[in-house]
Amino acid sequence: MEFKFGGSTENQKTVLGHPSGLFVLFFTEMWERFSYYGMRALLVLFLVTSLLDEGWGWDRADALILYGWYTSLVYITPILGGLIADKITGYRKAVFLGALIMTLGHLSMALEVFADPFFYLGLVLLIVGNGLFKPNISSIVGQLYKTEGKEKDAGYTIFYMGINAGAFLGIMLCGYIGEKVGWHWGFGLAGIFMFFGMLQFHYAQSIFGKIGMKPAKTDSFIDAAPGVDIQEDENPDLPEVEVPKHVSNDRLKVIGIFAFFTIFFWWAFEQAGGSMTIFAKDYTDRVLVDNGALIFKIFNTLLTIVPLVIITWVLIMLFKQTFKKYALSNIFLGTSFVIIWAIVIWMLYREFNSEQSEVPASWFGILNSFFIIAFAPLFSKLWESKYNPSGPVKFAVGLILLGLGFGILAYGSMSIPQGASTAAVSMIFLIFAYLFHTLGELCLSPVGLSYVSKLSPKKLVGLMFGIWFVSSFFANLLGGITGSYIDVIVENYSMATFFMIFTLVPIGAGIVMLLLNGKLIKMMHGIR
Repeated sequence: MEFKFGGSTENQKTVLGHPSGLFVLFFTEMWERFSYYGMRALLVLFLVTSLLDEGWGWDRADALILYGWYTSLVYITPILGGLIADKITGYRKAVFLGALIMTLGHLSMALEVFADPFFYLGLVLLIVGNGLFKPNISSIVGQLYKTEGKEKDAGYTIFYMGINAGAFLGIMLCGYIGEKVGWHWGFGLAGIFMFFGMLQFHYAQSIFGKIGMKPAKTDSFIDAAPGVDIQEDENPDLPEVEVPKHVSNDRLKVIGIFAFFTIFFWWAFEQAGGSMTIFAKDYTDRVLVDNGALIFKIFNTLLTIVPLVIITWVLIMLFKQTFKKYALSNIFLGTSFVIIWAIVIWMLYREFNSEQSEVPASWFGILNSFFIIAFAPLFSKLWESKYNPSGPVKFAVGLILLGLGFGILAYGSMSIPQGASTAAVSMIFLIFAYLFHTLGELCLSPVGLSYVSKLSPKKLVGLMFGIWFVSSFFANLLGGITGSYIDVIVENYSMATFFMIFTLVPIGAGIVMLLLNGKLIKMMHGIR
């Protein structure tokens, strides 16, 4: 019997036309992203909040530089994590160990209320754990598919939907509890779901067959040869199809070029947790009363409930396919959803009983995740259709859309006086900026993950994912440093000038990528 997908017999059962194992990874990554983005939403806000409000009272510049270092280092450690998995542990053990270390990191951050060093220890553990987790779970996704075409692109886009479902819930719930109840409660909540994600993955990992085991046990990682029929998933020693050296080198160069251009994207995009969060906190009118408050409460309820219903529906479909074989994993996953629903209902009830609404500054971060949940299926279908553009064109469009989003913020900021430390700009500008940023992200990020998987030599997939994430190290570090000049630029020029920098640079990079399209297609040697 020929298997359509890699992994075990159970993995041949499909959810939404994709292997069940994809959704085991979907929910594992969802809870990891819940923890990461939930903490990230609070980091700068916690640091700049006054001591009277239980924050640390840091200057904006110092907070944004620490934010830049943290968000950059979580992308440099994956290169080491990819090497460890490729050479020593295999992907699956690396994912589990990384999840465990991150769980301990969130616990440590929750203890910052007792002593400041716990906060820094937590950041270090999160950086280390992420290095083991991030590249290797993406590598497992790639090996679920035996072909290198549209189906894998669609699979990565669905996986990316899971990433953003976690980010959506993490920013909303950790942000709300951190700002409204207590910072350490928000940090601690992030760790609870990291723990559930770890257990869910651990007790379902046999669904992957020999994918992701130690390299010595599966030297060619089962599915290494595209187009080769694997019978019963029991022959891990099939040789990899030989690729001429010049072809392999050209493809690696393409990965390098894509990685370089992603620096421009994430450099601007990651202002979301830094300067854009400060813009939301100090320059945006977030207090709503009367009808405005009621409209927001209704909108916020729909914004919360609809995506959660969709994700719960996906959960039920996975249960139908895997509960009999992986009951314990599904029980941990189901328990985490019961807790999530309980917190959401409590939050919405609490908000509806308040006379006015002050939108949390962290709330705007959920818009990116919400738009991805809403638009990812559309983009997934688009990439499978005859209208599927080339990778370089997707990258270029993503960069240009990102720049346009910052152009909206620059326009909205024109009314802010030079040197102003506070203002009351309409929320609509942030909302539309996040929409354009999201559409750009959907054109670039999941496609980038898919191209790394397709263009990399199979025995170096984990390493190449690690190198891919190094580009985000430079992007986040530069983004944090650039963002730290927000006060200097606003004082000497204007807020509109600050955001115009992030408008022009990505659009310029996108135009260059369009010019390189033909050359890059040739260098990919048939990979689409």
